[in-house]
Amino acid sequence: MKALAIDLLAWQKRFGTEEACGEALAQQRWPEGFRCPRCGHDHGYAISTRQSYECSSCHYQASLTAGTLFHSTNLPLTKWFWAIDLMASDKGGVSALRLAKQIGVSWITAHRMLRKIRIAMGHRDSVYRLYDLVEIDDALVGGKRPGKRGRGAEGKVPVLVAVENRGNGAGFIAMQQIPTVSKDTVAGFVKAHLPPSQLVRSDKLAALSAIGKTQHHAARVTPPDKAGEWLPWVHVAIGNLKAFLLGTYHGVSSQYLQEYLNEFCYRFNRRTWEHELPMRLLNACLDHTQVKLKMV
Repeated sequence: MKALAIDLLAWQKRFGTEEACGEALAQQRWPEGFRCPRCGHDHGYAISTRQSYECSSCHYQASLTAGTLFHSTNLPLTKWFWAIDLMASDKGGVSALRLAKQIGVSWITAHRMLRKIRIAMGHRDSVYRLYDLVEIDDALVGGKRPGKRGRGAEGKVPVLVAVENRGNGAGFIAMQQIPTVSKDTVAGFVKAHLPPSQLVRSDKLAALSAIGKTQHHAARVTPPDKAGEWLPWVHVAIGNLKAFLLGTYHGVSSQYLQEYLNEFCYRFNRRTWEHELPMRLLNACLDHTQVKLKMV
C-alpha cells in the first residue's frame, strides 16, 4: 500500500503539536470514529491534557496510548513522532546518543525508544515471506577478538540471511540471530521466512541441508572467490549489514543484535520508497501493540 511521501518540514508542520499526534493515534485506533471499549457507545470527546477520550454515555476514559507502543509513556507524543521521523529519514539509522541530543531526553530514554521502534519494525516484517529464487547463507557478526578468525571465532554471533535474487538486483531480505548454525535453527528460519517449495541456493555447509526438507534446494561448494557468482546478493546484504552496524553504532552486543537486524531489514526492504518511509514507519508503530522490554 502506498504511503504519503513527506519531508522534514512537512512532518514538523503535520505533527508539531500534541493534539496533532493524538489525532493520528486516535485515527489509527478508531478509524470509523470513537467507540467506547467499555459500553460500545460511539460518541465521546477528547481530553487533550491526558491523551484520552471520555465516553459521553458511561464517562469511561479511554487512554489513547494504552496497549500501544507508547503505553505508559511520560514523554510527549511529539518526541516519539520526531524519533520515528529521525530513524526513518536517515538510511544509516540514528544512535541513541544522537537521538538524545536531538529531542532532549536522556541517553537511556532514547535507547529504550529506539528499541521499541526496532521491535515494531521486526513485527511488521515478520508477516511477510520471501519468494521465487532465494539465496541463504550464514554470517558471523561481532567485534574483533584476538585468536581464531572466521567460523568458531570467540565473540562472534551467527546470523542466518536470506535474500530474494531478482537477477539484476536483490529483492526482499530476512535476517535472524541464532545460537548456533544447526539443522534445527536453519529449519526454523526457513519455516519463519519462506513458504514451501521455493528455489533456494546455498553453499554446502552441512547444517544448510535442512533447507531441502521443505524447499527446492540447490547447494554448491563456494570458495570465497566464487561466492559472488553463486550467492551474489546475500553477500552484498551481509557486507551492507556489517557496514551499517559499524558506521552508525560502532558494533553492537549480541543482547540487542536482533533488534538492529530488524531495523536493517525494514529499511532495506523499503529502500525504493525512501520518501514514504517516515509515514510507513509511523503506521507500523501506531499499529503495534505494547512492547515490554527486558532490561538486563
